[in-house]
Amino acid sequence: MQDELFTVNRDVRDNGEHQHATDDAPDPAAPLAVRMRPRSLDDVVGQAHLLGEGAPLRRLVEGAAPASVILFGPPGTGKTTLAYLMAGATGRRFIALSALSSGVKEVRGVIDAARRRRSHAAEDTVLFIDEVHRFSKTQQDALLSAVEDRTVLLVAATTENPSFSVVSPLLSRSLVLQLRSLTDDDISEVITRALTDERGLGGAYDLDDDARAHLVRLAGGDARRALTALEAAADAMTPDDTDGTADTPGDTSGETGARPSISLATVEATVDKAAVRYDRDGDQHYDVISAFIKSIRGSDVDAALHYLARMVEAGEDPRFIARRLVVHASEDIGMADPTALQAAVAAANAVQFIGMPEGRLALAQATVHLATAPKSNAVISGIDAALADVRAGKAGTVPSHLRDGHYTGAKRLGNAQGYAYPHSVAEGVLAQQYPPDELVGTDYYHPTDRGAERVLAERVPKLRTAVRGE
Repeated sequence: MQDELFTVNRDVRDNGEHQHATDDAPDPAAPLAVRMRPRSLDDVVGQAHLLGEGAPLRRLVEGAAPASVILFGPPGTGKTTLAYLMAGATGRRFIALSALSSGVKEVRGVIDAARRRRSHAAEDTVLFIDEVHRFSKTQQDALLSAVEDRTVLLVAATTENPSFSVVSPLLSRSLVLQLRSLTDDDISEVITRALTDERGLGGAYDLDDDARAHLVRLAGGDARRALTALEAAADAMTPDDTDGTADTPGDTSGETGARPSISLATVEATVDKAAVRYDRDGDQHYDVISAFIKSIRGSDVDAALHYLARMVEAGEDPRFIARRLVVHASEDIGMADPTALQAAVAAANAVQFIGMPEGRLALAQATVHLATAPKSNAVISGIDAALADVRAGKAGTVPSHLRDGHYTGAKRLGNAQGYAYPHSVAEGVLAQQYPPDELVGTDYYHPTDRGAERVLAERVPKLRTAVRGE
């Protein structure tokens, strides 16, 4: 990382007065996200599944038996904060390395220093490594012996699944704890604290409701992103915004002396993103997804990408978008391009696997594939026609030669008698009745002459003729 959160070889020590690593007065020039770093577990927002009474992470932070930990989760969910809290719990020295800028030499240097401190001063060391997945196998292997004998208490952070990005020996020596993206309510609470806390903006500003909602959307579950955007908006407040304001932050009467309020326009201008007029629970939710699907159906790839961008920017659940793509692949493309469903399912799996914002790439790729694919609604038309007949009572009796003949007494009932095995003939297709009597000769699937379905448009009539013996 490129900010103050991950200074190479930065260390924090207990000063003998039981101060935690995060208890020191923050540098007023530090970024808002750094100044607002939680100083105790009670300040941590979110991650209740890991911080409940008796939970492993709470026990570690509160100074229970030491164990190395791999913290796996999206950006801005508290991985660095929890590492600081673990270091401060019992006065361990805290050293941070970033895998982006450190190699085996730096790792071994930290381990050697930790070993000396442990031997001469009985002082333990917490080694925090951010982006550990960026370490090579050799770099990760360099940690093994120190983790094994607890020369260092390793706290490694990664945004990627450690099962695929961390070597097995290191995994087996560590607790793997998954952090979750913060909810909208969590992000709103983080913003409120930053507005009112003396370490933050100290009550100097209010925040308009629509500006708050936009910050929450922009954050995407990332507290650091929300605080960075809030700080930029506060810094952009002009003298005109603050003229006539009172010295008392609590005065919000709206008259002369009331504190200024950060508006949506200010937030938009400072983060260089326009607010998307989109209500995930209202009409816009349905209007935009409808326009998205209709644009794909209409083969307008540019419009489809526009509506996808609106949903992504507004914070729409990417899994919802992926599900709609999977449905659309069969509903409007079907056998005209059988790979469309594969592309949509792959995008859905990718979104689930890597999350956002990178998941937007898989969604965009699937959108382009589906929008540019040849179209056919023969699949949905076929199944809907068949369903209509079933619902109308056209079910009929399964022909006896198609019934299950594997149970005792089946032969006596005439089941499976006379069934002709298609593979017994060279063509692999032979004349035989498959539907119930009431539906003999009924056609449900009508392939088009578009895309790959053109081949089926020629093949299906021939298959029907052969099967029906016409």
